[in-house]
Amino acid sequence: MKLHPDQPNAAYYVTAHGPGFVEVAEQRYHRGVCIVADAAPQAWAEGGFDALCAADFEQLAALGAELVLVGTGERQRFPAPSLLRALVARGIGFEIMNTAAACRTYNVLVGEGRRAAAALLVDAATDHL
Repeated sequence: MKLHPDQPNAAYYVTAHGPGFVEVAEQRYHRGVCIVADAAPQAWAEGGFDALCAADFEQLAALGAELVLVGTGERQRFPAPSLLRALVARGIGFEIMNTAAACRTYNVLVGEGRRAAAALLVDAATDHL
């Protein structure tokens, strides 16, 4: 699905997503990536949902966002509460949703000028034939 931000004043926003990829500023990522509006995307949780660890959430807490959207792939899954401690301890809000919803929500928030981050997991593309 091709996405368009309300206000393209953010340098980094989601331009598309689909099976096996997320596209940020027209650059495709096939593994986990975290983004904020004004800094280059970073690799994130490259081992996928089952390999999430506390260091992955420490990385998100260090981004300086007021809200972190965690996209958990094609379906919504909830990480262990202990993994979210880094965000809770710093008073950073977070929402857990599937990656498609996180992409859309992130674009809306950065279009409004909010200091949001998106941590997006990408499930491997599957052949649906």
